[in-house]
Amino acid sequence: MSKQIFVVVIAELFSTSLWFSANSAADSLSKIWSLTASDMGFLTNSVQFGFIVGTLFFSISGWADRYSSSKIFAICSILGAVFNACFALLSEGLTSASVFRFLVGLTLAGIYPLGMKLIVSWDPKTAGKSLGLLVGMLTLGTALPHGIRWVGADLEWRVIILSSSFLAIAAAAAIAILGDGPYLNKVTNKTKVPFLNIVQAFRVQEFRSSALGYFGHMWELYAFWTIVPLLLISIFSTDPLLPTSSVSVWAFLIIGIGALGCILGGNASQKIGSARVAWAALITSGFTCFIYPFLDEAPTFVKIISLLIWGFSVVADSPQFSAMSAKACPPHLVGTALTIQNSIGFLITILSIWCVTFAFPYIGNKVAWILLPGPVLGLIFMRSLLRAR
Repeated sequence: MSKQIFVVVIAELFSTSLWFSANSAADSLSKIWSLTASDMGFLTNSVQFGFIVGTLFFSISGWADRYSSSKIFAICSILGAVFNACFALLSEGLTSASVFRFLVGLTLAGIYPLGMKLIVSWDPKTAGKSLGLLVGMLTLGTALPHGIRWVGADLEWRVIILSSSFLAIAAAAAIAILGDGPYLNKVTNKTKVPFLNIVQAFRVQEFRSSALGYFGHMWELYAFWTIVPLLLISIFSTDPLLPTSSVSVWAFLIIGIGALGCILGGNASQKIGSARVAWAALITSGFTCFIYPFLDEAPTFVKIISLLIWGFSVVADSPQFSAMSAKACPPHLVGTALTIQNSIGFLITILSIWCVTFAFPYIGNKVAWILLPGPVLGLIFMRSLLRAR
């Protein structure tokens, strides 16, 4: 791994810790503001909605292919750190908290997809492997607040959330110093109507197939990450040997193990191709979706292992879909293609997160079946990519 790729993936780890920082304080916020599981889902969806609005702006305006990716990443990381700190220090309830989380989501639109473009700009030939590292860092960044909460169990919830802001500022400094890579820097997009870039991208058949497969994957991914603490509380509440205080430990491990799935999948993609890696990950996570509700009477260790397998596979296909999409499009459309794919994908997550958090109090672990259509449809949509290889 080159020095430049290392800097980008570590910056991604630090900046994306902003994404689920509020979820690490779910138990504290629930007590302070009397929040329900549905309220926590709404708070998570505020970030998702902000991300959708932000990625729509970057793709429709053409900024993702018009301006320096490193500058956008650095500016958005600093703004994200500020809005995250405002959430921790100024929120007085669900309404004000949701506004600040929406603003954090806006800034993440300039961090995640632009981080992917930065990776491609430095190393286009091994995009599957490099994006595996990048999304692995996104996954660890998602899990990181749970890990900080685990290590500093006695820390006040605001301190946990503010730690993500400090990490994002460090990431901004690193990327600002690094700058853009030489590959995509040589390409300029001269389209006078930026919206046409989106149309051009979706005219590419391989991009369409990859994007549709990605949309199925996204129905499952963020909803699963959102309900991991709820599934763990359900497990630990029936096992007197496991204190509920260990929820943060296991949430960190179950979400964080996805980083290993991304990295191993990225390495495998160099030998068997991105499509086959994505196919295997969707099959595995889909099968776990299907069987998990049948494990209600199973021993605790079986449920935990199932969640670890689910966490490993649920995100392993994500970087491969991005790699296939980036490879399918001409260089001057890569930024637009990745941002619009992310925008639509995260729009889908809003509905799936709302569905599972609303349904969980009524059907418990059977919410897994709500997520099952995602991997099933993803497998159907990406069949042409698999046949092409």
